[in-house]
Amino acid sequence: AVDEVMGDGREQSILHPWEVELSETIRLIQQEVERIQPRRVVFDSLSEMRLLAQDPLRYRRQVLALKQYFAGRSSTVVLVDDMSSGNGEDAHLHSICHGVVTLERLTLEFGAARRRLQVQKLRGVDFIGGFHDFTIRRGGLEVYPRLIATEHAPSCAGEPIPSGIVELDAMLDGGPLRGTSTLLTGPAGTGKTTITLQYIYAACERGERATLYEFDERVSTLRKRADAFHLDIQRHLDSGSLRIEQVDPAELSPGEFTSRVRDQVERRGIKVLIIDSLSGYMAAMPQEKQLILQLHELLSYLSQKSVATFLVDAQPGLLGTTNTNVFISYIADVVLMLRFFEAGGRMRKAISVLKNRAGRHEDTIREVRIDSSGIRIGAPLIGFRGVMTGSPEYVGGSEPLMEDRGRDA
Repeated sequence: AVDEVMGDGREQSILHPWEVELSETIRLIQQEVERIQPRRVVFDSLSEMRLLAQDPLRYRRQVLALKQYFAGRSSTVVLVDDMSSGNGEDAHLHSICHGVVTLERLTLEFGAARRRLQVQKLRGVDFIGGFHDFTIRRGGLEVYPRLIATEHAPSCAGEPIPSGIVELDAMLDGGPLRGTSTLLTGPAGTGKTTITLQYIYAACERGERATLYEFDERVSTLRKRADAFHLDIQRHLDSGSLRIEQVDPAELSPGEFTSRVRDQVERRGIKVLIIDSLSGYMAAMPQEKQLILQLHELLSYLSQKSVATFLVDAQPGLLGTTNTNVFISYIADVVLMLRFFEAGGRMRKAISVLKNRAGRHEDTIREVRIDSSGIRIGAPLIGFRGVMTGSPEYVGGSEPLMEDRGRDA
């Protein structure tokens, strides 16, 4: 019966050339299957069978006959279709297959093309729906499953993460808690990256593992900056407790980045993670809504793994504004605002805590100074004018202001 459906021509009086050719092709396939008894059979591709069949009805009957032929065999059959039929997806073909996996290749305006796959159906098997990024590299295929944070149970309660700077820890009632995300926002040059280096250095000094993903600054420049502030991160890099990864957003998909983070958490057991900066991360994803959803899922996963995450967000403009990305700030548990202010004819830097979901925090504004001896946080300052405009001016007394080390304040 299968031979008749596959087109041996026993019930036909007129044979077209393509029918004969298709029948011969199927007969050769049958002979090889009977001889080898394969566990895997791949038809690459179905577009060739379409060309041989010419008639759409005959093509569909042929695919159905192939399914019946292999149904009683211990073979897994993979049908490759390049979707060149002109109808997009073949609904009939999808209905007779046990599983359907769709591959897509997206060409962005800049950077490497992105590949993603979607499992549309897989009978009798539970699977993760939605799109999953993947890459084709020398050595094989790498698939990055979509992250679902709720599948990962929390591991331990959070305790404060100290920075080693007493005044900074006091502003956050001991420091950010494990499992929380801290956003450092402010214009360029206010010391956001340096403060995150202080947190990650303190973690390594405690014997914890940490990872820093650098989107903007070069790793060599970051090392020089740390050396200038007497933070010996090279020692922790050599010991393996600290890892700094340079990321090229034009060549990295968000799914692959999430997979890298999961590898650091589950394989290395990191306790502190830094993403510097969010603008570089956003450049890796052209659709902002999808970016926020993926970042929210990643932070939820890190929270359940009790990893303290620090996000650096540079405000636009030379001096910045008090505005920050509303989507980023709402998913962050702690927000530290750094800004410039003017006092006595000098440009100074100030730090304040906008929110801390995990507990208490100071509502004062303190001066912060960064020099060759490290980070200093001054006493709370009063007497500011124009704080909410984004360009605060200090009009109070000079006593609380910090000067160079060695001089009287």
